[in-house]
Amino acid sequence: MGPIPREPLEVVLLPVLHDNYVFVLARGGRAAVVDPAVAPPVVAELERRGLELEAILHTHHHSDHIGGTPALLRRWPDCAVIAAAADRERIPFQTRGVKGGDRFTLLEEPVEVIAVPGHTRAHIAYWLPASGHLFCGDTLFAGGCGRLFEGTPAQMHGSLQRLAALPEATQVWCAHEYTEANLRWARAVISPADGAAAAIAQRLARVRQLRAQGQATVPTRVGEERATNLFVRAASPEALATLRQHKDHWRG
Repeated sequence: MGPIPREPLEVVLLPVLHDNYVFVLARGGRAAVVDPAVAPPVVAELERRGLELEAILHTHHHSDHIGGTPALLRRWPDCAVIAAAADRERIPFQTRGVKGGDRFTLLEEPVEVIAVPGHTRAHIAYWLPASGHLFCGDTLFAGGCGRLFEGTPAQMHGSLQRLAALPEATQVWCAHEYTEANLRWARAVISPADGAAAAIAQRLARVRQLRAQGQATVPTRVGEERATNLFVRAASPEALATLRQHKDHWRG
């Protein structure tokens, strides 16, 4: 008799606040959570399913990504908090500081930390290569990328290229529901002669249908972002900077 297959890793998407997503990872009776903006929906999901919270993962320090952590720690005081070591001052309750290139195990799953500065100076992403999940916070969005609050165009360009180099089937769990707005902008600025124009229009139509039905457009996949995300497709930091400036001021 061969080995008994382990349960697949489950990812549950919880919509919170105006357009944030919190991600609960579950296997067996164990759980982890990524970027808990608020605690109550996470507590309700875990208690409903009888899950024990073992770890909280943060991609960056913004309040809509860490705001729920203190309350979760009151409920599960032995829970590990994993975040960028370089952001310990802004994420003071972290118990394990990590950096790009680090590896650890979460719910029997190998995790690789990827440094993705640009949106913030210490932003990181978590890639689970065995199950094909990427949790990238506010660096890579479906059809877009994060604003450059603390980083440079060169940093963001490099970060997006690192994420785009992952296997094309990788599921991208980005932390906001911005897809329709991102694709409306992309369709407005792209030349009809560009080879991506038709794919962007088709994707926008699919996204509008999903949103009309009240469904999330997350996760996306790395392959889809390579094909239809103008920021991922930017040939240089200068090209990305031009796109980002245009998007920041676009009111279409």
